Amino acid sequence: MIELGLTGGKRSFTGATFTLGNRIKRGIWQLAWIAFARWTPPPLHAWRVFLLNLFGARIAKSAHVYSSVSIWAPWNLQISALGTLGRGVQCYNIAPVSIGYKTVISQGVHLCTGTHDYLNPNFPLTARPISIGDRAWICADAFIGPGVTVGEGAILGAAGAAFHDLNSWTIYVGNPAIPKRARPVITDE
Repeated sequence: MIELGLTGGKRSFTGATFTLGNRIKRGIWQLAWIAFARWTPPPLHAWRVFLLNLFGARIAKSAHVYSSVSIWAPWNLQISALGTLGRGVQCYNIAPVSIGYKTVISQGVHLCTGTHDYLNPNFPLTARPISIGDRAWICADAFIGPGVTVGEGAILGAAGAAFHDLNSWTIYVGNPAIPKRARPVITDE
């Protein structure tokens, strides 16, 4: 079970979903990002990675994170070497998000780990992790939903939406994403 920092189950449709401690921690994080990273020029990836790691992220020093990204909870973020979060990425990571080696998350992508239980009259928040494998490419303005695993080398085309797992070395397009064709396997050799 993933610890989300939830209040323990809403008894009504309205009211706080997250504990006070969780909300304070996220508030401090958001203020720190605005004060120390949001204004920084593009080449200062190392500084932004340092700041994210200071708040509990697990990001390789060689990763690229742009200043205009929005990261809900850095303690739920892992990025491997040479992974990239492009300009304007929305990372709503109430559950863990992991991004693989040489993986590119292009501008405007939305990574969303949260949803609601629409069968429950109180509409409680639920979450499932997102895992994006090595050498994958999530193209501009795409959407990855809760619980999706993107296989190694997979590509989700621009403005595509993935609600189910994407197979390795396959190119997907559309909303919902459908496989278009295979992608050649690429290695460092």
